[in-house]
Amino acid sequence: MTNYNKSPMTKIKGQENTCIVGKEDIIQTLKTAIKDKKTIVFDTYVGVYDDEILAILKALNPKTIIDMKSIFKEEETITEQLKAHLTDDRTFGKMYYGEVLDFMEEDKLEQARAQVQKADDLTFVYGFGASLVTKGDLLVYFDMARWEIQLRYRKGMGNYKCSNFDEESLRKNKRGYFIEWRIADKHKMTVFNDVDFFIDTNIENHPKMVTGQALREGLKQIAKQPFRTVPYFDPGVWGGQWMKEVCGLDPEKPNYAWSFDGVPEENSLYLDFENDYIEIPAMDLVLYQPVQLLGEHVYSRFGAEFPIRFDFLDTIDGQPLSLQVHPLTEYIKKEFGMTYTQDESYYILDAKEGAHVFLGIKEGIDPQSMIDDLRKANKGEILFDAEKYINKFPAKKHDHFLIPAGTCHCSGNNAMVLEISATPYIFTFKLWDWGRVGMDGKPRPINVERGKEVIQWNRTTDWVKENLVNAVYEVEKNEHYVEEHTGLHELEFIETRRYWINDEITVQTKGNVNMLNLIEGKEAVIESPNHEFDPYIVHYAETFIVPASVKEYSIRSTDPNEKIGVIRAYVR
Repeated sequence: MTNYNKSPMTKIKGQENTCIVGKEDIIQTLKTAIKDKKTIVFDTYVGVYDDEILAILKALNPKTIIDMKSIFKEEETITEQLKAHLTDDRTFGKMYYGEVLDFMEEDKLEQARAQVQKADDLTFVYGFGASLVTKGDLLVYFDMARWEIQLRYRKGMGNYKCSNFDEESLRKNKRGYFIEWRIADKHKMTVFNDVDFFIDTNIENHPKMVTGQALREGLKQIAKQPFRTVPYFDPGVWGGQWMKEVCGLDPEKPNYAWSFDGVPEENSLYLDFENDYIEIPAMDLVLYQPVQLLGEHVYSRFGAEFPIRFDFLDTIDGQPLSLQVHPLTEYIKKEFGMTYTQDESYYILDAKEGAHVFLGIKEGIDPQSMIDDLRKANKGEILFDAEKYINKFPAKKHDHFLIPAGTCHCSGNNAMVLEISATPYIFTFKLWDWGRVGMDGKPRPINVERGKEVIQWNRTTDWVKENLVNAVYEVEKNEHYVEEHTGLHELEFIETRRYWINDEITVQTKGNVNMLNLIEGKEAVIESPNHEFDPYIVHYAETFIVPASVKEYSIRSTDPNEKIGVIRAYVR
């Protein structure tokens, strides 16, 4: 029986019973709040269902509603303005570092501001960027998680002020990832401290609301204690069967290929206010409490970004991943506007007989011959012989394969991978996909021409064996625990330590955010030696985060007779 928690909640103290649930109760609360007020601002994240929200607002009987969509430029103008950032590529764009104002008509914005100033009756300003018109007498923010936005794209929702309803979700995700989510997050943080009410809009027709004070207090609490983000799972053409059983997923699904469990840029947080909970993007925490969460060292290096991610790749009783390579730092900066790249590693959480990992180039191969064969294979002229060119290493439970950018790699079948990596997660140049199509029946994007620009041809068999395959050494051993260094490679900024704990270990964060996973054992408890936070329970395969503000913490099994294993990642 699995004990993996798919819906981890963080209890918010001192704000009990402050969650207001459902349209009717929210309307009644807002009616009271807006009494004797003139201008009410309803700002939104991109992706909310405007028709659903506007129905709530009309029940409040405003005299006038100013809809922000009328202030934004026309769709064709915005798309032309973003042409260089959207690119023609299905997957990759260029990071946009501008702001919401870039897409508004300045004269229409000024007209809206003047209209608000002249208004004598109850006036609402609604939509994405509404607080740029005015902060008003009351500010309400409608928030949304990125995973829910992506699911809505699949169901036919277009991007903001776009009629691309039938466009493939890859391209919608690209517009969100490179542009919309960036400017939306930047704008949200300019008003975060001013928001009077936050409304969770993730469940259609079932909004939930808390006061701004309650949410901000909740985030301050989370930044001082261990917590988990809310994982999500998705099937894929290569997906396996392990997560179904261990994570307690729907057995009727054909497979589950991957999961994000510990990716604050993508995952949500559930905040438990006793009478109910709300879901918010975990990025709200990163953006609102960056120093407390990340530590000054990480914050000064990366800004308000969470630089580490843990995710699952399940190929047990499935198929191999695509053969791939990730861009070097200079390439990702030049081509996509990213400041750091997708360095990775595969920690083998579990494996069946015959599991293997492809990693690095074989000795003595001709690079041009490999590229020519990849081109021919992707045209359907031949089948690419991966074992002719790429090293194939057997993989067993608790192996750790290090994958600095520029290294050709993929997991074969029958491996359950805990991927410990840098946060950028879409910059995969697929070289060969074994002749498959995606679950939608369309060919998956192949990027041989980009890949050949970044493949490090000198990472051949002997170098890979010495540097990237189980580069493990013992750091400390005593009667309580064994500490091992397992990675990552010196070219990567993440350090990983593995602990085999007989009874208990105390870990110092040294002002650096820690991300961990219980890789062996049924259950562990994370405790504060100084009782600064309540004991925190984690289960097998669960990823959890310990903020930098937690100076030290202990880890022990809840069963004194059980030895447990934990892997910990932090920024060097």
